[in-house]
Amino acid sequence: MNNRSPGGLGFLHKSHITAEPGFNRWRVPPASIAIHLCIGSVYAWSVFNPPLTRELGVVASSADDWSLGSVVWIFSVAIVFLGLAAAFAGKWLEEVGPRMVGVVAALLWGGGFIVGSFGISSHQLWLVYLGYGVLGGCGLGLGYVSPVSTLIRWFPDRRGMATGMAIMGFGGGAMIAAPVKGWLLDLYETEPTYLGAKDAVQTVVENGRVFAETAQGKIEVVIASAAQAAEFGGEAGAYAVGTGNTGAAQTFMTLGILYFVVMILAAFQYRVPAKDWAPAGWTPKPAASGLVTQNNVHIDQALKTPQFWQLWVMLCFNVTAGIGVIGVAKTMMSEIFGSVMPLVATAAFASTYVLMISVFNMVGRFFWASTSDYIGRKATYMCFFVLGTVLYLSIPYFASAAAANPSLIYLMGFYLATMLIFSMYGGGFATIPAYLADMFGTMHVGGIHGRLLTAWSTAGVLGPLAITSLRQMSVTSAVQDLAAKIDPAAFAEKFGAPVTQLDQLVAAKTVTIAKLMEIAPAGTVDPTPSLYNTTMYCMAALLAAAFFANLVMRPVKEHHHHDDPELQAVPGE
Repeated sequence: MNNRSPGGLGFLHKSHITAEPGFNRWRVPPASIAIHLCIGSVYAWSVFNPPLTRELGVVASSADDWSLGSVVWIFSVAIVFLGLAAAFAGKWLEEVGPRMVGVVAALLWGGGFIVGSFGISSHQLWLVYLGYGVLGGCGLGLGYVSPVSTLIRWFPDRRGMATGMAIMGFGGGAMIAAPVKGWLLDLYETEPTYLGAKDAVQTVVENGRVFAETAQGKIEVVIASAAQAAEFGGEAGAYAVGTGNTGAAQTFMTLGILYFVVMILAAFQYRVPAKDWAPAGWTPKPAASGLVTQNNVHIDQALKTPQFWQLWVMLCFNVTAGIGVIGVAKTMMSEIFGSVMPLVATAAFASTYVLMISVFNMVGRFFWASTSDYIGRKATYMCFFVLGTVLYLSIPYFASAAAANPSLIYLMGFYLATMLIFSMYGGGFATIPAYLADMFGTMHVGGIHGRLLTAWSTAGVLGPLAITSLRQMSVTSAVQDLAAKIDPAAFAEKFGAPVTQLDQLVAAKTVTIAKLMEIAPAGTVDPTPSLYNTTMYCMAALLAAAFFANLVMRPVKEHHHHDDPELQAVPGE
């Protein structure tokens, strides 16, 4: 392969970053972890859901505010472009090395936040999609794959542990990002103009929107509850739309600059091992598993093997099952338990839950990947699929049981089940590069890994699509059922419009399940805790299918291996 360095960017090329004799390989993992901590903040996306869905109303969502469904898809787009960028950049990574890829990742990830900031401040949703979703997603993909093949070559004696270390940082990114994002949002937010208590302000409803009659004319308002207003230190009542600030735009700008600086500094710490380098005193040993090969498969040939597509299905289904839950984890917890357990509705509990998702996601990556060095990759994935299926099926049980009999034991069961799910979700990501190296050798493992991450892109669409569409179907059905049980006069008094305008009121976010329950007949069962049941059953079915894909895994046939000794060597080294 041609290794000539490109013109002015030659200092970034891998031919300029080959480690000198005596280089300590343990200097590489911290740089990998730093970059993955930055891009791993994508897992704390749910922290942005509340402010982005009330950017204009601030204390509550206004009619023109973005819906939760449209905001969740920003996260999905970022994951789609993560996979696409990783797939297309796989060969490029092998040619130019991890430093150049890391620098480009810093430009895209940091720049994506900055473009997204302009989109939020101008209330142009497409700019947020372009910045955070497209540009940021490409930065995610490049940053994600940049250290993987390098670490596998630095740690041939501990492939699972090596990839687990770096990808652990990706899972742990939200652990740092969640509180930092929360702090920045609090720092930059400002309270909208308060017009007075609901009863003291004359309001009219037009096309589902609420307007206040003032000396200056009609002003669109949102009616905030005491709990909603308390977040800003205000009172329940009417607030003028478009007069406050959630702080989301400024938070995006601050994070964009911060991530760019950290990732650039980390990328310049990358080094690649010299040709034929091996750890002192280490010699390859025959693996206990028949799936581990000492041969290599070319990146293009790998796609012609059934093993690649089995691994693709396994990763896709495992990620689909977890990613939809992660994207709305905070919302799901509050909707399932918030109405029956006031503790869950507190900001402190929600923030802690998001933090613990990140902790288990991070620890699971290192734990499961390291464990796979001892029990094998196939056995590790068997644990994911068998245990995961059981856990997903347990979530509807805990939700319905808590609704019928609010008890801390059901909350604890739900909490533990989701944490274990997130640990195996992260563990699947961290173990897959070592699984690929076992199956296809280390020659093109970085590029093969990049192409396999298209499974992540697919899951980035399937997961949120399933959880939001199925949830919305459940919400629509629940709202219609509740409205049918409520006295029309009580409905009109509560919402200022007849029940015949239900669809408009729902679209304008004036009518919600929670508000309908306030005037529902005594004994009416709150449908909120069961909104996610169907989704959980679907996720369990996906894991069951992935189990069989792993069960029939066999070694790659010999005719896929390279016979040419020149091609067996790692290209460019």
